[in-house]
Amino acid sequence: MKLIIDTDPGVDDTLAIALAVAIPEVELLGLTAIFGNTFVKQSSRNARYLLDFLGYDCPVAEGAALPYGASDYTPSANVHGDEGLGALTTVPEIGKNIDETAAAFLVRMAAKNAGELVVCAIGPLTNIADALALDPAFATNVKSLVIMGGAYAVHGNITPHAEANIYHDAAAADVVFATKMPIVMVGLDATMQTLLTPEDFEAMAVTSPKVGGFVRDISNFYLGFYRSVGVFDGCPMHDSTALLACLFPERFTFEKSGIKVALSGDDIGDTVADASRPEVDVAVGIDAKWAVEYAMAQVATLD
Repeated sequence: MKLIIDTDPGVDDTLAIALAVAIPEVELLGLTAIFGNTFVKQSSRNARYLLDFLGYDCPVAEGAALPYGASDYTPSANVHGDEGLGALTTVPEIGKNIDETAAAFLVRMAAKNAGELVVCAIGPLTNIADALALDPAFATNVKSLVIMGGAYAVHGNITPHAEANIYHDAAAADVVFATKMPIVMVGLDATMQTLLTPEDFEAMAVTSPKVGGFVRDISNFYLGFYRSVGVFDGCPMHDSTALLACLFPERFTFEKSGIKVALSGDDIGDTVADASRPEVDVAVGIDAKWAVEYAMAQVATLD
């Protein structure tokens, strides 16, 4: 599978990127960076750092710094840490971004690999909307767009209505969902079922001291956030669940629905069923035990 991950690394993004590197069936063609968990320049820096750490060589293209219509942005430092990688206070600048915007890179790679490229978007959808604006053929050139975002029949995680990635640029998300393209929405309905416990992170560190140990260490901050909000003693495998949907759709349960994004009011960012919109595949269930065990086993292959 030819894959690009659109990402805002991010603790849970880190595990998803590691999985993409580990899974033999994946050919990771590049990472495109977006604001979200961090400012965009931190996102691209973290992406380059993680690729170097994982020993994988592919381009990083930097994308949008702000949501549509916004003049500033505040990252989710309370969830992912000031630098995006948990308690790490210094992340080295390794290498350089390519001299091409994320949208231009996505458009070029989709045209070059027409009908083959899967894009896994695990941050706000601004880069995807920008790619569609740059070249409407992007919608038909991609094999599929798999989105980690949305809350279809469950409550949100940043407001009672909205999931964070959609909330952070509701306008861009609405543009994407209004476009007729092959979309898979892997939102909180599925990702909240894939829970990694502190014991799981410790087990990854034992079987994979370098990569699993790093994931364990940066995840301590993330686990602390979930404890602080009184949800549970563990964290959902949000972004990795979306990555797994790219490869193993048979492990998921889907419903078909058009999706409209609320653009104002208290429910801004809500992903609402809308029969007038193009149908997308909405993940409403997953074989969660398999997902967690598979992710842990793949991490073990990286050391």
